[in-house]
Amino acid sequence: MIEFKNITKKFGKLTVLDGINLEIPDGQATGIVGPNGSGKTTAIKSLLGLVKPTEGNIYVNEETVSENWQYRDGIGYMPQVARYPENMTVAELFRFIKKIRNGEPSHEDELISYFGLEPELDKAMRTLSGGNCQKVGAVLSMMFNPDLLIFDEPTAGLDPRSSVQFKNKVRELKSEGKTILLTTHIMSEIEELADYLIFIVEGKIKYHGPMQQLLDAHKSQRLEGAVAKMMEEAAA
Repeated sequence: MIEFKNITKKFGKLTVLDGINLEIPDGQATGIVGPNGSGKTTAIKSLLGLVKPTEGNIYVNEETVSENWQYRDGIGYMPQVARYPENMTVAELFRFIKKIRNGEPSHEDELISYFGLEPELDKAMRTLSGGNCQKVGAVLSMMFNPDLLIFDEPTAGLDPRSSVQFKNKVRELKSEGKTILLTTHIMSEIEELADYLIFIVEGKIKYHGPMQQLLDAHKSQRLEGAVAKMMEEAAA
């Protein structure tokens, strides 16, 4: 269980998260949507311990993240834009991460093969295409078999085939009962992969619940239309 309790984050005079209270149960796939600058990435970074909230606490399995860094061992994170050591080869990067994590991954070889990274293993990270960098990020996020996976714009830069592969893998993880958080501006991906939705505007939660319930409330068959209506209502 992930809990945000009265989370506020300010950068100077700018309030990015404004008193968020939120519960995300285990074993579900939740999409996080909202306009640019709404606070989605700050919420994720707060959960990861990369940003310290100005007020409030975040709990993972009833333990506050501010006092227990070990909870991160159970998280796999795929950022929208990752910065890797440019001179490392892909294989060296994987070995480096394994050493940092102090554990042997359970799915490394399977994932490397699944995403077709074998030809890239001896190449320096700086030489990889954006799509192959994304694939490296996907492998790193999944290879330690974490219970919680966070994907931030995961298909950005992926070609259509690789995008389908990634989404099929997420469906597989869902079927295993993993907890998944997904942020993307592509509403069709949220529709495909998520069952629940969090809608954030100006640092406040405007909706949190089953996706179908939102579609029914806005008499819409597509998430894009329902989200557009909510954005109009928020701006009014």
